[in-house]
Amino acid sequence: MLGSKIAWDDTVLPFQLDRSDVRGRVARLDGVLENVLAQHNYPPAIEALVAEVALLTAMIGQTIKLRWKLSIQVRSDGPARIIATDYYAPTAEGAPARIRAYASYDETRIDPNADAFAHVGKGYFAILIDQGEGSKPYQGITPLTGSSLANCAETYFAQSEQLPTRFELSFGRSRIAGSDEAWRAGGVMLQKMPKASPSVEEPISDREDGVLTASDILDGDDFENWNRANILLDTVDPLELIGPHVQPTELLVRLFHEDKPRIFDAQPVAFGCSCSEESVRSSLSIYSAKDIATMTTDEGIVSADCQFCGAHYVLDPATVGFEAKVTPNGDAD
Repeated sequence: MLGSKIAWDDTVLPFQLDRSDVRGRVARLDGVLENVLAQHNYPPAIEALVAEVALLTAMIGQTIKLRWKLSIQVRSDGPARIIATDYYAPTAEGAPARIRAYASYDETRIDPNADAFAHVGKGYFAILIDQGEGSKPYQGITPLTGSSLANCAETYFAQSEQLPTRFELSFGRSRIAGSDEAWRAGGVMLQKMPKASPSVEEPISDREDGVLTASDILDGDDFENWNRANILLDTVDPLELIGPHVQPTELLVRLFHEDKPRIFDAQPVAFGCSCSEESVRSSLSIYSAKDIATMTTDEGIVSADCQFCGAHYVLDPATVGFEAKVTPNGDAD
């Protein structure tokens, strides 16, 4: 795999616009995305969708103070049936967060001439937050809408969290002078900071589809500040988001210098998977010996592949399922 070649590759930089009361993230995913996509031979449209969701996951995951994991799931009745990502919080100070992703798709319905988002049909965009043992997982779901998965994420925050949110993303394969072609991706996330005492009145959308927009949630100076930050972000060039010559800090000054950007410590990000033989055995523990027999190959083994990283596990059928006869180390029960 190609490693990171630039200091700010594979990082998420948190920032705040003090004048506008807006927070945000600048993300660069390069080596991470190359590793994620190298696990599968996806068609270009599916690669683009996975890249987009991985970039969203990096920014959203870093926004939330996680103890364990944030997941994004996109499910649709289109050719792109499932896109799933996981963001694992750092296990220690200075350690990288970890991201993994995969897609399930109907190859017979892929149109090589169509836009990537055209492969997403009707369905839902979901964010799941698991803070680990002893906590109740959170799940928020909104319908797929707009013209990109970034639009779907914006709708999620407006509907589920009532937080105006904006994403500007750029991603694709490119070549730096003297290097091989590789994936580069970058983006900026803006989000209006929540009020300390939110209104008890639920905002009402004026749109026919009922989707909330910033104007439904904000008013007065809050709306003006949010609108100004978005107008400034509209001036960004896609190459500034992914290009090797513009540091995230320089980009923030270029875009938002009048809004007094304040940066915080950058979070490194790495590709990583949590699969293990133990987790495979756990997933098979709900099956009876009869069920396990149907999964056993002619060679007398039960095999499983991780959809995220491609790891291949080979198990003795007598050691799996709730009617297992022997333990993995060969001892009889």
